[in-house]
Amino acid sequence: MYLKGENISFGYKKDNLILKDVDIALESGEVLGLMGDSGSGKSTLCKILSGYVPNYQGTISIDGKKISSKGYNPVQLIFQHPEKAVNPKWKMKDILNEGYLVPQTILDSFGIKKSWLNRWPNELSGGELQRFALARALSPKTKFLIADEITTMVDAITQAQIWDIVLDIVEKLNIGVLVVSHDKTLINKLCYDVISLADINKV
Repeated sequence: MYLKGENISFGYKKDNLILKDVDIALESGEVLGLMGDSGSGKSTLCKILSGYVPNYQGTISIDGKKISSKGYNPVQLIFQHPEKAVNPKWKMKDILNEGYLVPQTILDSFGIKKSWLNRWPNELSGGELQRFALARALSPKTKFLIADEITTMVDAITQAQIWDIVLDIVEKLNIGVLVVSHDKTLINKLCYDVISLADINKV
C-alpha cells in the first residue's frame, strides 16, 4: 500500500507559493524521514497529506484512490504541539476514545496512567498529552502516520522512549510513518531513508 502526494502546490497567495510540484511517496511499514529548515513548508505538507488543508493543487491518494473526506482518515497527523489538537472542554478519557476504543495494551505501552483519564488537557504536560495523541492515532484503521516534530517538547530520554513505543506498534500494524524533523541525528537513527524538502520542492 502506498500513500502518494503528486504535483502538490500550495500558497496563501497565488504569486507566493510555499510548495510547488512536490512529489512524495510512503509505503506501508516504511519509516521515511523528511528534513527541512524552519518555515520551509514541512508542516504545511504534513497537513495537506493528512487532509487538514483542502485548497491545494495536485493529488493525494492511497494505491491510486483519492482519500474520502468522510469517516475515519487512514492518514493520521501528530502535531508538534498536542495541546492544539485536543478539545480543552473534554476530559482526557473522552478525547482518547473519540475515534476508537484504545486498548489497554497501548495505554500501558505509552505509560498512560489511569488517573490521567479524568483530567483536563491543561492538567497534563506536553509530553503526557503527546502520549494520548499517539495512542489515539494508532487505530487499526490507521495506515499511515505523519509525525511532525512530535518529540521536540520532551527530554532526550523521554524522546527515545516514545519513539521506541511508536516504532514497535507501527511495525506490528504495518503502518507507514513519515518522520518530519530538523534533527538530523534523530532522523538518521529512526528512518530507513531520508529526503530533504528542498530537493523535492520546486519553489
